[in-house]
Order: sequence, then structure tokens, then C-alpha cells
Amino acid sequence: MFKGTATAMITPFERNGDIDEQGLRDLVDFQESMGIDAIVACGSTGESATLNHEEHLRVIDIVIDQAKRAKVIAGTGSNSTHEAIDLTVRSADMGADYSLSVSPYYNKPTQEGIYQHFKAISEASDLPIILYNVPGRTGSNMEANTTLRLAELPNIVAMKEASGNMGQVMSILSERPEGFSVLSGEDPLTFAMMALGGDGVISVASNCAPKELKLMVDTALKGDYVAAREIHFRLLPLFGALFLEPNPMPVKAAMRMIGQPAGALRMPLSDMSKENEKLLKETMSSVGIL
Repeated sequence: MFKGTATAMITPFERNGDIDEQGLRDLVDFQESMGIDAIVACGSTGESATLNHEEHLRVIDIVIDQAKRAKVIAGTGSNSTHEAIDLTVRSADMGADYSLSVSPYYNKPTQEGIYQHFKAISEASDLPIILYNVPGRTGSNMEANTTLRLAELPNIVAMKEASGNMGQVMSILSERPEGFSVLSGEDPLTFAMMALGGDGVISVASNCAPKELKLMVDTALKGDYVAAREIHFRLLPLFGALFLEPNPMPVKAAMRMIGQPAGALRMPLSDMSKENEKLLKETMSSVGIL
């Protein structure tokens, strides 16, 4: 059962657009030095949508090779069930600890279609699967009943919930089977979800504030919600600033500000506006991470 703080890590690129392998290894080292529990390779924040198949697997392989302590969660989701199975099987062969598999995007399947998609993946590999529900990106919502059906499958072990629907979150938390983790997929809602019984977060903000996010999550896991709430409110402006523009545009700017490798964004994403970058920098300074 996964509990704790996982970083949805950025993918650094060279100026010519190639993957910055040394930068990627340095980011893994940075996250581990801050005590982060797990690293997601090739999630949305890692610009997986702009990586070709070979690059996608290469990033996962590099992160697995470099990580010495943190668990590695391989982003293996696709709107093609065949491709999701292939990425999951190959990530398992490379030594990933978990897969993170997003609900199929763009083609908007029914709830039964979502169930059959994940059932097929779970039957093709023994790799523990973390489901990922993010309707704002996929165009469809994985309903609580679908999540709970999938939670009964032996190697579907967790859900990253980023619907923003706290009623749905509570339904999952109240009815989930023993051993099934519920993780926040939205930094501003992590504290609230953990106060309701959630198990941690897959975080964007922990790219640039890993120590602070881990402290908040660990404090909540110990049941000290007063202290965890104080950290949450201190970081809340940062959570907002990191979404002034679409992710991962702001967090890549934030990583450059703290001296970590980030590189450029791949088109069609572009750099933040100067106005928003200034606001982000001021926010980072005000919360004490710059």
C-alpha cells in the first residue's frame, strides 16, 4: 500500500529539444536528497504527451537506474489500451515499482469502457497499478463506482484522484477495500483529502518544494492535522502560483529559479509570460523556498 509523497517529476530538455539525461539524473538525486518517497517518470508534468515511444521508455529507464531509495512510478497511461499494456509490461521489465495509468483521454469511453481498459492492463502485467483520474485533461470522469470495481482487482492498488470533486473522493475513501490507497492529484486538496483518510499525494509542487510537501504529508500521516494544516496554508499561495498557466510551464520556471535543471518546454507549450513569472518568483520568495 503506497503512502507518502510522490513527485510528478519534470523532464529536462537540452536546447535542441533532446532529453537532458544528466539533468534528469540530477533531478532524481535532488528529490532523493530531500527524502521524497517516490518519483513519477513520464506523467503529465513530465511532458509525456510530447515524448515519442522510445523517449518515453528511455526516461523511465533512466529514472529507474538513477533512483537508489525512492520508489519509481512509471507513467504508462494511454488512450490506446494496446499501447498502455505495452508501456506497462516494458516498465515492469525495466524494474519500475508501480505504474501510473491515466483514464483514457480524448476518446471519452463509457464507465464500462474505462473498467475494461484497466482490467485488460491488470491482466497483462503483475506491476502494481495506480489509477489516475483527471477529467480536466481526459475529457471524462472515472466515477467512484468504477474506481471501487477496479479496486477489487488484485494488482490495482491505488488511485490518484484529481477530479476536484470532494464528494466523489469521500465515496471512494468510505467504501474502498483494505489496502487500496487514495492519493491527492491536486496539491491544494492534499490536506483536505488526508484529513478525510487519504494516504498522500502525487505532487507537482514537490518538484520545487519537496522537503516542505513531504513534511506536510508525513505530519498528516502521523495524525497531527493542526501542524499539517499550518504547513498547508503556508504553501497554499505556491500551489496557486504553479497553475497560473498550464502545467508544467510554471513548475519548469520554478525549477530554473532554484537552480535545478529544467530546460525548455516542448511545443506546443511555451514559456510563462514575464508578468506571471514575476508573480511566481514573488510567491516562491514569500513562502520561503527562494
